[in-house]
Amino acid sequence: MQAEIESPAKLGLLLDAEVPADWPPGEYDRDAQMHFRGLIERADISDRGWYVWYAILPAGGGGHASLVGSGGFMGPPNAAGEVEIGYSVSESHRRRGFAREIVTSLVRFALADSRVRRVMAHTREDNRASRSVLEFAGFRATGPGSEPGTIRYALERAEAQVERPLK
Repeated sequence: MQAEIESPAKLGLLLDAEVPADWPPGEYDRDAQMHFRGLIERADISDRGWYVWYAILPAGGGGHASLVGSGGFMGPPNAAGEVEIGYSVSESHRRRGFAREIVTSLVRFALADSRVRRVMAHTREDNRASRSVLEFAGFRATGPGSEPGTIRYALERAEAQVERPLK
């Protein structure tokens, strides 16, 4: 996280991947990076995996691996068994199925933990692409989000189809 905050080039060196010129993507901006760094600094070692993940497209044909996006959780499961996910894909890698793969992977990770009863997400009302990704993964709109102009989505453990193949 510190390398990412300092510069995309440092992040690329650590990940051994090319970082797109439009990094960081979407709402995963510097403020979000600083927020997650603070959470990670205060986290217990048992919370490992419940924060930021990077999506990397492996190298092919002698090329270089590419950082395509990020995703993760707002923290480990709360007392009600809920976790909230977030994800973002760089503009240069959108419309290729990476967001669906990130969301599906986050859901699988979350539901592997027996404490998780519900996976939550928020997106802007006007972000049709994000809404489509969540709906593809089985999430249902459950009402207004935590900020004006957003929608809250939820996926209940009992309704999850974590083995659903990716298109």
